[in-house]
Amino acid sequence: MTDDAVKALLRRFYALQGERVEAYRLFEEGHRAYLRSAPRYDFPRYRQLVHEITVAFSGISREILQIKGRLQEEHGRPELAQHLARIQEREQEKLQLTAQLQLARQRAQDQPGEDAHQQEVRELKHRLIKTIEAISEILQDLKYDSEEAE
Repeated sequence: MTDDAVKALLRRFYALQGERVEAYRLFEEGHRAYLRSAPRYDFPRYRQLVHEITVAFSGISREILQIKGRLQEEHGRPELAQHLARIQEREQEKLQLTAQLQLARQRAQDQPGEDAHQQEVRELKHRLIKTIEAISEILQDLKYDSEEAE
């Protein structure tokens, strides 16, 4: 049980978080391109993007869960493992909200006169921002707790 091993696991976790941020960027970019393909949406291309993003997120989550397990079992750091578990929960929520927001944006674009769709987009954006803020807070707690132990 070495501090270096814990630091290496945390470095890998942060790298995976970076990969997740990049995947979200590509997901959003792809969705914007999909919306621009209206009125004859290029659904096959978008479906392929969703598949690729799903595979990427699944791999990232799997590896983060392994890191969480190692922090807990091998290194006796349940507080750090708990932060990773909380981040995973919020990231799952973020992904669901992102997908809901993309669908809502398409509905709002397809029916621009329908105020309910615009309202749904606003509400989902707000919930997404709150979730991202929660993830940032947990990341801060993780940073604090990992530095405190040094």
